[in-house]
Amino acid sequence: MACYVDDMRAPYGRMVMCHMLADTDEELHAMADRIGVARRWWQGPDKSSGSHYDICLSMRAKAVEAGAIEITLLQASYMNLRRKVTGELGSPKDVLAWRDAFREKTKRTAISS
Repeated sequence: MACYVDDMRAPYGRMVMCHMLADTDEELHAMADRIGVARRWWQGPDKSSGSHYDICLSMRAKAVEAGAIEITLLQASYMNLRRKVTGELGSPKDVLAWRDAFREKTKRTAISS
């Protein structure tokens, strides 16, 4: 099980935000509690592309200090897609290979339809 923070840098008021996601909601909420992010900031899968928190860079630093793994925004995006398709977030190390295979599979499916 793991928690991840991406390298997105989105301005929000006077803050700069990124995403925090995890293998499970339990682990995501545990990390949020540990670094002091209120549960009301959770964006569940029914409200967004996947279960995550948008956190400011100071909270990102706390998450990394607490063991979160740093990933790219591209990895985070495709990990969320993989969770929608397979039910699992999976590893950031192989997510781009998964993306390529998924694209090829969906291309073949569209052609044969």
